[in-house]
Parts: sequence; C-alpha cells; structure tokens
Amino acid sequence: MNIILVVIDGLGDRLVSELQNQTPLEAAATPNLDEFAEKGLTGTVDTFYSPEQGYPRSDTAHLALLGYDPEQDYLGRGPYEVAGIGMDLQQGDVALRANFGTVDENLMVKDRRADRISETQELVESLQGQEIKGVKFLVKKAYGHRAGLIMRSEKKLSAEVTNGDPHQTGVEVNRVEPEEDSEAAMFTAQVLNEFLEKAHEILKNHSFNEKRKEQDKLPGNYLLVRGAGQLENTESFTDKFGLKAACIAGGALYKGVGKLVGMDLINVPGDTGLPDTDLEAKFEAATRVTGDYEFVFVHVKPVDNLAEDGNFRGKKDFIEKIDRTIKPVLDLSDTLVAITADHSTCSALKRHCVDPVPIVIGDSEQDSVDEFSEEACEKGSLAEIKQKEIMNKLLKLAKVNQN
Repeated sequence: MNIILVVIDGLGDRLVSELQNQTPLEAAATPNLDEFAEKGLTGTVDTFYSPEQGYPRSDTAHLALLGYDPEQDYLGRGPYEVAGIGMDLQQGDVALRANFGTVDENLMVKDRRADRISETQELVESLQGQEIKGVKFLVKKAYGHRAGLIMRSEKKLSAEVTNGDPHQTGVEVNRVEPEEDSEAAMFTAQVLNEFLEKAHEILKNHSFNEKRKEQDKLPGNYLLVRGAGQLENTESFTDKFGLKAACIAGGALYKGVGKLVGMDLINVPGDTGLPDTDLEAKFEAATRVTGDYEFVFVHVKPVDNLAEDGNFRGKKDFIEKIDRTIKPVLDLSDTLVAITADHSTCSALKRHCVDPVPIVIGDSEQDSVDEFSEEACEKGSLAEIKQKEIMNKLLKLAKVNQN
C-alpha cells in the first residue's frame, strides 16, 4: 500500500480556559477527523527532543518522524532551511537560518520577527554581494520574515559557532562565539560577526525600513542568525525504506528536510506555509501524486504559527479548516493515511512544549476511540509510541494491509 503521512505542525496544546477548558483541537469541530479516528487506530506520540533542548524542535522532530535518528543524522537547522528555499549548498559551506528582526539603538531585541514582516526582497537584495576576508555571504528570502544565509570560502569554515539570535525579546543580540577551540570556528565566528554588524548598518538606514517606521510598523533592521550547519551525506529515504517518496510543504525547513533525505519536492501554487495557504490545493496534490509515489509526506504549518502568537482561537479555526479540506485524502483507497504532529505548541506559552501529540492511522482494524483529540487518543490501541518508531509502524501496517 502507498503511505501518506500528514503532519499538522504544533497540533497539540494544553487546556485553554477561554475555550471552556479545552484544547484548540478539542474545541474545534472536526467531524471528518473524528470519523477517521473512529474507523482507525489511535494513540499518542512521545516527541523527540534532547535534554539540552528542553523542548521539541521542528527539525529534529521531523527527522524522527521520517525514521531517522536525530542524534546521528542531524545536520543543523541551517542546511535544511537553505535547501528548502532552493539555495545551492556546497561542501564546505556554512548554512544558517535567519530572521529579519527589530532591534533598538542598543541592539536590544524588540521583536524577533519584525511584526512578522513578509515583503523582505528589497532588504535581501541590499545584503547581496558582501565579502569579508575571503568569505562570500549569500542571502535569499524565505517565507515571511525568514531568510537563508550561506557563508562560502576557499578557507576552511566551521559550523561550530553559537547563535546570534537570543530567542527572546528585551535582551541584547548575541555575539557569535566559537563552540570549539579550532582556527576554523574562531575565524567563522569573527567574520560572521563582522557581516552582521555591516548588515545592520545597511538595514537600519534602508528606505524600505524608513517607510515602515513612518507607517508605525517595526523595521526589519537586524539579521538574527541561528542553526549553523554543514552539508553531509544522509542516507536517502528510498535507500533506507525502499519507497519512492515525495514531499508537499510550504515552509522552507520542511522542504529542506524532504530534499536532503532525497524526496522529490512537489510544488503547489498557493501553498505558502502561512494562514492564507491553499489547503485544498495541497491535499488535492497529495491525492494526485499517490499513483507516482509510494510515500507522500504532507506538511501543514499555520497551526504552529497561530499558537506561537498565542492565537488559540485562530488555531482552533484553522484546525476546522483542515478538517473541511482533508476528506479527499482520508477517502483514498489502497493508501495508508496517518495524521499526527511534530510536537505540541502551547498557545498560553507561545512556544513548543513537551506534551505528547495525538496520532491516527487509517487501518482495517479499529479501536474504541471515536474522537481525534489529545485526551481521546490516550485511550487508543497504539498507546504511546516513540516518534522514531512511527515509520516502522507504518511500514508494517502497510504490508499487512497489502497482503
């Protein structure tokens, strides 16, 4: 049987008093997902995170979902981001993800996303062509406030450097420091700091940002960088599992994960990865390509964004939108469909949290659960499954049903 894995980013949550003490998923009207849960197998997923992270991250969680070991196969966030937006990553490059953020005159972070600025192409173009001490800096716009950054040089560079992004507001931007005592790491950190200082001078005086300030909008005047990594060979998904695979995603990270594990990227017009994304087109594409691919990874991003903004009502509403549009996928024959999340995103905390996430797998068998929610799925026959074990579970179920 073909397999479709639908990942609803940040789906899980905690109880919200304004939603009658329910989670956004519990409060949402989801007749299609509930019916799918009633006819299939349910459970919860123990999401992957390392102790030093403190909570799950999208990059490592997705590697685990796709059957890889993040502790061995993770490249750093940067390579996945830049690959996902179509940048040509070469051996020896150092890749980083970046936000256009807002800082004050003392370099204190006011907003890590500059009011979720999206029209950043002029800012990106102003940073192109920079070269410092033989290191070229390549910048490309990603979706929304994000960008990809590549450092390229004939000199040896190292990804063992700290983040410039402090991941919080009200504090000064971090100075990038080497994380190992090597000449390459010290050189990389030094040159990257010089670039960030130069980029800030360019951005804070840019006419585009001056117009934003006149409109009482926050300027995108600083590049907050993090997730440095370098390209290494990763076993392809096809070699690992024997399945020809495709990836349907709007966000750069998820495209990049798919691309770097050897999946074909399926471009869907209107799939922005933002709340205005064309869900109907995304799910239609998934149903259309199942004849050409044995495994299709479908990523849905906006639920996570809404929760990170504390918008629990928007999260509930978007879950309902998913329910209204996903039915063609749920109705596919000769296809094993699984729906889960990479992690929970708690609306009250406005960040990822460690709580398990629900999972439902359409199967010829079924359990006693008749609702797709965090609490209901705890009673499912799949019990609690480790995120790294999901692929093996899907492969076994697909084989059984095929027979």
